[in-house]
Amino acid sequence: MAVGSFSREFNVVPGVRLSACGCGIKGNTENQDVADLVLFEFVDTTITVGIFTKSLFAAAPVEVGKRHLNVTNPTRFLVNSGNANAGVGEAGIGDALVCCKAVSQVSGIPPEAVIPFSTGVIGERLPVEKITGALDELTKGLAEENWLEAAHGIMTTDTEPKIATRQRTINGEVVTVTGIAKGSGMIQPNMATMLSYIASDVTATKATLKACLLAAGDRSFNRITVDSDTSTNDSCMLSATGVSAVDIDVDEQAHEQFVQMLNEVCLELAQGIIRDGEGATKFVAVEVGSSESRSDSLNIAYAIANSPLMKTALFASDANWGRLVMAIGKAPVDIDVNKLDIFLGDVQLMTKGQKALDYTEKAGSDVMAEEEILIRVELNAGSIRETVWTSDLSHEYVRINAEYRT
Repeated sequence: MAVGSFSREFNVVPGVRLSACGCGIKGNTENQDVADLVLFEFVDTTITVGIFTKSLFAAAPVEVGKRHLNVTNPTRFLVNSGNANAGVGEAGIGDALVCCKAVSQVSGIPPEAVIPFSTGVIGERLPVEKITGALDELTKGLAEENWLEAAHGIMTTDTEPKIATRQRTINGEVVTVTGIAKGSGMIQPNMATMLSYIASDVTATKATLKACLLAAGDRSFNRITVDSDTSTNDSCMLSATGVSAVDIDVDEQAHEQFVQMLNEVCLELAQGIIRDGEGATKFVAVEVGSSESRSDSLNIAYAIANSPLMKTALFASDANWGRLVMAIGKAPVDIDVNKLDIFLGDVQLMTKGQKALDYTEKAGSDVMAEEEILIRVELNAGSIRETVWTSDLSHEYVRINAEYRT
């Protein structure tokens, strides 16, 4: 069950139309009403950038998408859920290209202007005929208000669609940033997240957009973990349609406001993935501060966030601070543990590397019983602070992944 609330609100982005339908990838013909295929259409002025998984087993659509992005400005995204098109060798590349060609024939654009995306089961051939057979319906259904339908269409083990939006008046013009994401398990992105699509109507160059996306992704999608596993299909895309006259390359103030909106959308989407983590009952922020280096903070934060013992203690609401000490102790850092202060919420567990004199088990257990928990570690060695967001490890996580292909 997801932790917290999920917004269904969004603002349309001028220059973007979307469509979603079911083509039977997620199940047999009786389940064809379940959306598993999504099409994005962008106006010709759109500039798109992306960041992709660093997995050595990067999926075929990732490889094709990067090639296409390097040779043209894409105007179509085709996304399927239920099948990852990963781990099938060169056949996967061919299947992705067939889908791109089919979209080009329906839309009257070059195949290179189509970027394919897939998410789902690894190691099975993409059901190309199901996808191409649904393209007429998908194209006819394109509409600018279909963001929420698209958010549903890219889901796999997700229980909630993830959608976020910001809107602001800049130089007298309304500027919009809206995005969707999917992800629930196999989450410790090594670039972005499982799949995320963000669009705005600003005008920008590719270099500016890429810089904005890298910075936003680093502080959001690259700060989350459900299970420490990086997907073969991770992709995060940012598209600027240029419909608005607000040019973030020439207007420094507009650039700053756009960056703020983008950062907020990315963080909301990333945290939504943790709130909907497979089997999650807790939303946990791990903050490591007063550090000498960013790497020290992140190494300690991830050591805590990815520890199965720590995550099961969170699920059980067990204030076993010894597991925190263990997790910090295994981190690849050079720190003085005798300077450490550790907190659960406002409750201090440790002072200068030892149990706090006024700490009580009840106080710690009360914090651990909450749905949203802050674990804070102070190294007392510098001024750098980093935060990682994670979930607990429950019986339901094991069930979901044990039964994933059944």
